[in-house]
Amino acid sequence: MDPREGIRIAVRALTGHKLRSTLTIVGIIIGIATVVAFASFGTSVQSDVVAEFQGTSASEIYLLTGVQDAPDDDGPPVPTGGSEFALPGITTHDIEQLRDIDGVRAVIPLGDRPVISLQHNNDTIGQDAVTATTPAVFTDGAFATGGPFNDTDELVLTQRVADRFTGTVSVGDTIVVDFGDRTRSFTVAGIATDARGGIGDLGELTPTVYLPADPHYEQTVASPTQGVDQRAYSQVTVVAEAGAVTAVQAAIDDYFSSPAADAPRVLGANASVTVQSTADVVEGIQSVLQDITRLVTGIGVLALLVGAVGIANIMLVSVTERTREIGIMKAIGAQNREIMGLFLAESILLGLVGALLGVPVGLAVGYVAAQYAEVSFSLPLGWIALATGMGLLIGVIAGLYPAWRAARVDPIEALRYE
Repeated sequence: MDPREGIRIAVRALTGHKLRSTLTIVGIIIGIATVVAFASFGTSVQSDVVAEFQGTSASEIYLLTGVQDAPDDDGPPVPTGGSEFALPGITTHDIEQLRDIDGVRAVIPLGDRPVISLQHNNDTIGQDAVTATTPAVFTDGAFATGGPFNDTDELVLTQRVADRFTGTVSVGDTIVVDFGDRTRSFTVAGIATDARGGIGDLGELTPTVYLPADPHYEQTVASPTQGVDQRAYSQVTVVAEAGAVTAVQAAIDDYFSSPAADAPRVLGANASVTVQSTADVVEGIQSVLQDITRLVTGIGVLALLVGAVGIANIMLVSVTERTREIGIMKAIGAQNREIMGLFLAESILLGLVGALLGVPVGLAVGYVAAQYAEVSFSLPLGWIALATGMGLLIGVIAGLYPAWRAARVDPIEALRYE
């Protein structure tokens, strides 16, 4: 039998039962579309997050201290594996030593100072904390208006904080900060849209207020190396020269392992300073997002299995309905392999049509989801190829037994079949 004739007969058989074939194909479309939709959305989120992170902090290294449980009334805080409070342990002495490492451009301490509210003119908004840091926290082109603070009486607002006030906040305006025990007036030096400062700052800046660490950050610990109380931070960002991130990260690790560092002794024997570069963080983000994508894509695979059962079912029904036709074809000389190929072609066509229609449907759903989440849409070419291949494979696997069963039909018994 000519292959083209076999395909023509397979198409005629499927179109002869339009509703049944359509419902079977819909099952494959749902499975393929689910796989592609989840994969495309997951890939889009991953690409957007990683690009955002790499674009804003490609040369940054993050230093995070250990954590502590809530202290007992009769004892000092004890570092543990819990996550009640970050334990300030990177002292001013440590920061000065880090600045001397070759390849370091800037060392940026970041400390939270609790506050109650901010007031602009007669408008008051709630605020839990402000960030005490240095002007180096702001990147080039980081300001919508104004610039970094250069005086102890200046502060910088993120755009989201400025937007929370009823009136317009401009550079030079006065913001009154309520620290709880006292209030203090600050002049707005700038409205920021970008800043360095760590793992939490992805995408649009959170509603943050930046103050000079000196003199507004008051958290101190006793420095073991210097013998005096020094400011201590739970988070520090080190900006390395381009191409020197790996060497700087290794030097920082060596420093905190040496007797010259305050942090290990301040934190205690059970806690330490975690040193992570952007590459480490990006790798972790990619791993988590890939795991999530694989997990949700598994739902689509289950739907494909249901579609495979549907194909197997319709093909078995088709074999039963066409038993007499099979007997006639064998009587006029059709070989078993030709009968098997005929029914296998039908199942493959069902899987192929489902895949070809399921891919664009899945991409459309993934695109809509990406737009809703406000991330850039990315084509998951690997997943598209995999989903299409799965559609064909399901057609083959689901059609093998019905095709084999058709090929085994005895022609004499088939001709007697009613």
